[in-house]
Amino acid sequence: MKILIDARFTRLDHHDGISRYGSSLIAAAAKIADVSMLISDRRQLALLPDVPYTLINSPLSPAELFVARKINPLGADVVVCPMQTMGSWGRKYALVLTLHDLIYYEHPAPPGFLPAPVRMLWRLYHKAFWPQRVLLNRADVVATISSTTEALMAKYRLTKRPVRIVGNAPQPGITPRDPGAGAEKTLLYMGSFMPYKNVETLVRGMAELPEMTLHLLSRITPERRAELEALAPGAANIVFHNGVTDAEYEALLARTTALVSLSRAEGYGLPLVEAMAHGTPVIASDIPIFREVGADAVSYVAPDSPPAFAAAVRALEDPALWKQRSGRAVERAADFSWDESARRLLETAEEAVTLRKRTRR
Repeated sequence: MKILIDARFTRLDHHDGISRYGSSLIAAAAKIADVSMLISDRRQLALLPDVPYTLINSPLSPAELFVARKINPLGADVVVCPMQTMGSWGRKYALVLTLHDLIYYEHPAPPGFLPAPVRMLWRLYHKAFWPQRVLLNRADVVATISSTTEALMAKYRLTKRPVRIVGNAPQPGITPRDPGAGAEKTLLYMGSFMPYKNVETLVRGMAELPEMTLHLLSRITPERRAELEALAPGAANIVFHNGVTDAEYEALLARTTALVSLSRAEGYGLPLVEAMAHGTPVIASDIPIFREVGADAVSYVAPDSPPAFAAAVRALEDPALWKQRSGRAVERAADFSWDESARRLLETAEEAVTLRKRTRR
């Protein structure tokens, strides 16, 4: 079976969540199956594994409507897309589309990096569920990354197709930190600064933690930074990094007291699993997806309570509790692996091919 994975959502200079998911899945699946990939810019290859590829149009191009004309000659048995927006008219192959989450139905502000016309369509698209149903029902099988999203898809009847979980995971080869070495009085936040990420509660909570320093690691616009700084004028214990390398991120994870995230909605919460794999405790908002991912290894707090957040941080100043949380974090992270996700992807791809053949008969 020849599997073609759409890697055109890979970023050019650094991974975001979708980009890392696709790249990691390709690398793991290529170890057990005949895998090649689609790209739309050769610069994407710097962040992708060394597997055969075909260069075609951008997924945001009008030509996407007719992308099957370019894919059909490649002879793939099944095409797997880490998003749900892939063109499919006239396809001669089985198709697996992926829905990561339903965040933007409740929080419709689109990512800022999208072109203005796409942002406008984004908002219109998320005004109702029927466009999502149209997209997903074009697939033979739909993939998602968590049981939480799977349940929401069933609740809103988003597809008639089978739904299978192909989960996220931390990067392989991580060596956990020494829990006996203690931790610096720092906290890390890794994620975007979109409103639903609720970074405001973290910033407000730092007023009760003068001995701690909060490191906001991701890239941020000057306007968004000014909004957050206005919540804590003159605060010296909040540091904006405006982006870090993977090496810098791992070095910070190996020293910090905890990774923190008070997001109101997530599709998965990859930074939580990455931190746990390093043996770094996590403080997170008490929402279903974080409960699914973190189980009993995470300290959960109400997302809109700065005092509850500060109390959870102070609790980790107890060396015994911190050490216990660190050890449990490593155990929980071991439950997720890209090899297992690749195995599930292969099963999903085989199911899609079988269903496609049955439908064509």
